[in-house]
Amino acid sequence: MPVAAIIAVAANTEGRREIIGVGLGPSEAETFWTEFLRSLKARGLGGVRLVISDAHTGLKAAIVRVFEATWQRCRVHWMRNALAHVSRGQHTVVAAAIRQAFDQPDRAHAGETWRKVAEQLRPRWPKLADLMDTSEHDVLAYMSFPRQHRTKLHSTNPIERLNKEVKRRADVVGIFPNEASIMRLIGAVLFEQNDEWQTSSRYMMVEAFAQIDKEEIDPMRYSPTLGQISG
Repeated sequence: MPVAAIIAVAANTEGRREIIGVGLGPSEAETFWTEFLRSLKARGLGGVRLVISDAHTGLKAAIVRVFEATWQRCRVHWMRNALAHVSRGQHTVVAAAIRQAFDQPDRAHAGETWRKVAEQLRPRWPKLADLMDTSEHDVLAYMSFPRQHRTKLHSTNPIERLNKEVKRRADVVGIFPNEASIMRLIGAVLFEQNDEWQTSSRYMMVEAFAQIDKEEIDPMRYSPTLGQISG
């Protein structure tokens, strides 16, 4: 029976990435997500204010329930879904129009630009405009955070290389006899990556964390603990 491997990665207060959890289960089930996040919290994970992931059903609700954190929908995957409403020949033009929102200096200006672009696109691509209406807050959540961090916060791309390596190793085996064997293989890959991260350059600037402590930032929007989850 197929199962999804869920990997959680966080940036700690030292600005380094670390793997904080892995689980197996049905990736779309809200109960699974809730249990997984609660297990991270039970092991001491706290101060989470932003979680970046794909749009798995049930995950968003679980994040709010367990951590009271903001959810950032992966911008890259959202863009692919958005462009599915547009003919291939118009992808470049439409993507450039939407990206105007991402180039803004702050969340307020980004939201204003986002809504203007949606209205411009609505006559020709109403389904795309409707998608923009309903997903503005999820796609632009990272814009409420300091500019220094934004390139690391808008998508799950930083974790994709790890996902590919896990998949490559799993494909070599093919069929696993039980979940324990899956966890052994994935665990070996994750240990290797975690060790590499601890000895490599910092992923995020510690100075920016210190700057945030001095600023009046909505505590529901920021904390030095930032996580990415993928399945």
